Amino acid sequence: MNIPYENETMAAIANAQVEPPVAQRRLVAGRITVLLAIVLFSLALRAAVTSLTPLLSRVSGDMGFGSTIAGLFGMLPTAMFALAGFVGPALGRKIGLERLALCAAVATAAGLAGRSVVPSVAGLLGLMTVALAGMGIGNIVIPPLIKRYFADRVASMSAVYTACIQLGTIIPAALAVPIADAQGWRVSLGVWALIPLAALLPCIMITLRPHEAATADRRAGAPQAIGVVWRSPVAWGLTVMFSMTSLNTYALLTWIPQVLTSAGGSEAFGGAMVAAFSISGLVAAFVTPALFARIANPFPVVIGCAVCYLIGFAGLLWLPLTATVVWVLIVGLGPSTFPGAITLINLRCRTGAGATALSGSVQGVGYLVACAGPLVFGVLHQISGQWALSFGFLVVTVVALIVGGYQACQPRYLEDTTG
Repeated sequence: MNIPYENETMAAIANAQVEPPVAQRRLVAGRITVLLAIVLFSLALRAAVTSLTPLLSRVSGDMGFGSTIAGLFGMLPTAMFALAGFVGPALGRKIGLERLALCAAVATAAGLAGRSVVPSVAGLLGLMTVALAGMGIGNIVIPPLIKRYFADRVASMSAVYTACIQLGTIIPAALAVPIADAQGWRVSLGVWALIPLAALLPCIMITLRPHEAATADRRAGAPQAIGVVWRSPVAWGLTVMFSMTSLNTYALLTWIPQVLTSAGGSEAFGGAMVAAFSISGLVAAFVTPALFARIANPFPVVIGCAVCYLIGFAGLLWLPLTATVVWVLIVGLGPSTFPGAITLINLRCRTGAGATALSGSVQGVGYLVACAGPLVFGVLHQISGQWALSFGFLVVTVVALIVGGYQACQPRYLEDTTG
């Protein structure tokens, strides 16, 4: 069976071979600019979250807020990412992906910089909301930008994108406390604005010279794509797959330390295992997109990820302080379905407009569902006094992930599956 995007890739290569040298150089220069924009902006897409979390007790002590406000900070990321998923496609159709990416980078930079100087809790919450809104829009626009500018390099660019997200998750978390110890927590919160600021120049350049497909997508493809997205099994399968992946990821990031400390481990050990979980995801980010792109139906990869989840859950539940690193590294491979889903958003769409609609739908619902993960996991533990019910809940979500993955991985296009 042919890989579904094979003809598209061959056509792109053939077209490149007949272009005159000047046009080829212009194409290469344009792609480099877009690559810079994607890399720099992707590095900033989690900075507001992971740079604040290690400092939250310090910030709350200085600004005088309690656990309720701290809980709001914990809920804001997934809530704003979900909201961006619902409004992002409409904004993209109205002003174009390139302009929307620029606006998102501006909002991210302004929010990250502003939150470091505001004197009030309300101001901190407000500017965090601005930064997270920009990051949420970035989540939505980057996959269709990859589709538009790198249709013949979807797998490799998806790997770059998801790897940058992982790096942007790990680095701020690792450096937040050392920077705060040396320069104060306000400097530690504000320094990450430099990353989206650096992304502004390439974003401006691609806004001034957008891809020729931008006009064609808005003129012809967008209405059809939006009309079919919720009637397509591709969309629903990807939505379930992405939702369950996000739910498990946020639940594990939140509760792995508590699972280990309740078994007798130290807080430092719990934090180190969260880092190991994230590093495992970074490795997967380089490998998974290529697997999803090379295999016509990558459902076996989804099954492999599900098995990793189940093995990791069993180890953390029954042997939490025996070979802990092994369990954490294995369970950290489970969320490989995240870069897989991002890759499929492009591979299962014929047009950039379709990718925009699918990206918004999948991520909007996905992050909304993810909000429930840490909460339900914690409530079940509080009710039972043990972790078995909590991990049982995650097992149910993995079963749902398998069902969604089966639909998402079928070799077909969104635009062809209107029902």
